[in-house]
Amino acid sequence: MRKQLTRIGVSLLIFGFRSVLFAQQNPTYTQYMYNPTTINPAYAASRESISIFGLYRNQWMGIDGAPKTANLGVTTPLQNSKLGLGVNFTNDHIGAMNENNIAVDLAYTVNLNAVYKLALGVKGNVNLLSLSYSKLNIYDQAGPFNYDDFSNKFSPNIGAGAYFYSDLAYLGLSVPQMFTVDYYDDVKRITMREYPVCYLMGGYIFDLGADWLLKPAFLSKISKGQTEMNVTANFLFQEKFTIGTSYRWNSSFSALTGFQIDSNWFIGYAYDFDTTKLNHYNVGTHELFMRFDWGGRWNSNTKSTRRFF
Repeated sequence: MRKQLTRIGVSLLIFGFRSVLFAQQNPTYTQYMYNPTTINPAYAASRESISIFGLYRNQWMGIDGAPKTANLGVTTPLQNSKLGLGVNFTNDHIGAMNENNIAVDLAYTVNLNAVYKLALGVKGNVNLLSLSYSKLNIYDQAGPFNYDDFSNKFSPNIGAGAYFYSDLAYLGLSVPQMFTVDYYDDVKRITMREYPVCYLMGGYIFDLGADWLLKPAFLSKISKGQTEMNVTANFLFQEKFTIGTSYRWNSSFSALTGFQIDSNWFIGYAYDFDTTKLNHYNVGTHELFMRFDWGGRWNSNTKSTRRFF
């Protein structure tokens, strides 16, 4: 009975019977700092190697229909230029809704002085949204609910971002999708709407000595008058082991870890513990990622700090 009530509750939360139905905004990541191109296209010009990134996030395990997100991204500098190129594919699955996003980023870096650089980027998005109303658990079978499933609703979008950085610090501002997108049924009685989201992020690396580095960082997410704040503290030991913690305001605590297997491969894991009332109905959120770096023009003084963000 409890599992069935939870399923109904989540279904109503995500697809409730309202005149306006809000689709999930951009997916949430705990370890966003290892592939920021998903939210800021300008980051693509800050990488000095070809980087391939894969992530899988299973949110609120134990709740039927809870979000599951997969991301695959590639960033690369373009030879003999200050340009960087990024490509990301994201699949976001929530209950009866399945959304695929394909994004291409192009960014350019300007050397402000010997220390600081500024990257500017643009993003082109294509969203394909599918919704199967038939998969919902309808609490009141006698109620007026007669909507047709739809598949791969197409919506293009554009985004932009700026990324100010050095070997020890960064500050980024971006809007990955600038335009509000509405999805209507045939008679326009129900709407799924995705609003633009503005991201502000930053971080700084402190050398603690004895082979330890500390990077405090933050990510602020603003959409339609609502703000979500995430603060993180990561420690890097001997350029190999990463441990840290994260707090998402009024939402969750997280434990983070990572390991540099060799000069190319890096793997990481995060566990989120929900601090809202949903923690009574789920066993946490698991997030696993892997990154492969190849080539590049790093030197011994910047390699470890650049990999830290």
